[in-house]
Amino acid sequence: MIWKPNPLALVGIAMVSAPIIAHAKIYITAEQAQKILFPNKILAKYPIITTDDLQEKMRIASSIRHPFQGDRIWKSADGSWLVIDEVVGKHEMITYAVAFKPNGSIAGIEVLEYVESYGYEVAEAQWRKQFVGKTANDPIKLNQDIQNIGGATLSCKHLTDGIKRVAVLYDLALKNASQRITPVQMPKAK
Repeated sequence: MIWKPNPLALVGIAMVSAPIIAHAKIYITAEQAQKILFPNKILAKYPIITTDDLQEKMRIASSIRHPFQGDRIWKSADGSWLVIDEVVGKHEMITYAVAFKPNGSIAGIEVLEYVESYGYEVAEAQWRKQFVGKTANDPIKLNQDIQNIGGATLSCKHLTDGIKRVAVLYDLALKNASQRITPVQMPKAK
């Protein structure tokens, strides 16, 4: 008897043994986040130097150990701010933007890039809107004033902690920053 492989069995074996690869999902760019969060405002790049003391205060408030990079900050002439940061989801980085009103309350959150295979629900508007109106004085803590998403617990926790970190950054370093800036519009994406 000559053995002839069943083609369906080979497809099944290939599917079981094939590696699952997570691909980066880019939802929006930094420029698009600016237009979504501040549709009628011109933002000027406003990088800051984050001292060791500031990094430590942000870490204590949020438990995020990944250092904050102060080069992705923008300010509008009216005192609104946009800060782009990143945190680890479960294994990979989540890039997100936090918009602040001139009074320091969060105007909105946008997820720019999400690489994980699971937990992408944190990019949904319904979950992100929980942060609107919050300030550094609010807990901004998962299962306290921010609801969890089943199956996305680590992404929810780390993103929530990251947003708390950015709120503390605003409170400690941005709210009293110079009011005199020359707005420079970001170059259009190619």
